[in-house]
Amino acid sequence: MNTISRRPLLALLCAPGLLLAACAGAPPAPMAWDSVVAAPDRSDADRATDARRKPALMLAFTGVRPGMQVLDISAARGYTSELLARAVGPGGRVYAQSPRPSPPLLERARLRPWIQPYQAGFDNPVPPSVAEGQLDLVTLMFNYHDLGHMGVDRARLNQAVFRALKPGGSFVVADHSGRPGTGISEAATLHRIEESFLRHEIEAAGFQLAARGDFYANPADPRDAAEPAFPKDEFILRFVKP
Repeated sequence: MNTISRRPLLALLCAPGLLLAACAGAPPAPMAWDSVVAAPDRSDADRATDARRKPALMLAFTGVRPGMQVLDISAARGYTSELLARAVGPGGRVYAQSPRPSPPLLERARLRPWIQPYQAGFDNPVPPSVAEGQLDLVTLMFNYHDLGHMGVDRARLNQAVFRALKPGGSFVVADHSGRPGTGISEAATLHRIEESFLRHEIEAAGFQLAARGDFYANPADPRDAAEPAFPKDEFILRFVKP
């Protein structure tokens, strides 16, 4: 398992020792992600979100490529769904799951018809039209912790994702870092989850950890507040289906 940092994307993707974690089935050249992020038709709201979400690094980390079949779990307003849709292009598909698709998400799908909003609960977030072993990539960005206080059957969710992915497909999860020993117990109060706890749950479904990114990390965060005055310590993990 390799760690992906804030180093320049070109060095990141070409560095010795990162071939298996970051370059196997290599994503497009780093500048492609810069052009996705810089597209003039992106909204001002999305550009404001970019400062925290580091979209070029995120896209490179996921390994998304044109033509892929992708599921974005907990799509919300569709920030990640749209970035993924721009990356896969019209030849791909992004299923954007939400218990209740939001108007912004529906508007994104109107502009990019290969985004398919899908209304479903989290216990089984995979559209019934998706065959077993069909998906290349699944993402769940900064909301896994919410599954705890929502009473979601997380084992069922992880198993559903595992079945839907192709062998070698990736499940990418990012979240807010919790303190050691807290597990998912502070999900409703601090909106955090202990990284090792999340990793254990996803690996229990059969996934293997392939890469860990530190470009959301802030070691100075004591992880004892929901909305600190400084950037929260966050993590992003890429699991693969063997």
